[in-house]
Amino acid sequence: MAGRFELFLDEASGVRFRMVGPDGTELGISRPYPDTRAAAAGIEAMRECAGTGLVSNLCPDIREPATARTAKAPTTAAKSPATSTAAQRVHRKGLYAA
Repeated sequence: MAGRFELFLDEASGVRFRMVGPDGTELGISRPYPDTRAAAAGIEAMRECAGTGLVSNLCPDIREPATARTAKAPTTAAKSPATSTAAQRVHRKGLYAA
């Protein structure tokens, strides 16, 4: 089951949306919008950004295992093309930290 977006009115009568995970966990809340049409445009922007946005680590003091911080290049040419293509796709999306 996929997550969902829910539109609701906040205390100041602004329209907001929240992103809810498949298990019902609230993952995020938007800023207030003047109406539901503007909130729907915000949801569309969120979908686009979530699918293509880069990940920036702003927590430099947190230590992570070395394997999680860097991507290893394929060591042999015998690797399958699908693995290489997948690795390139992930790298282009900015999911590997430099």
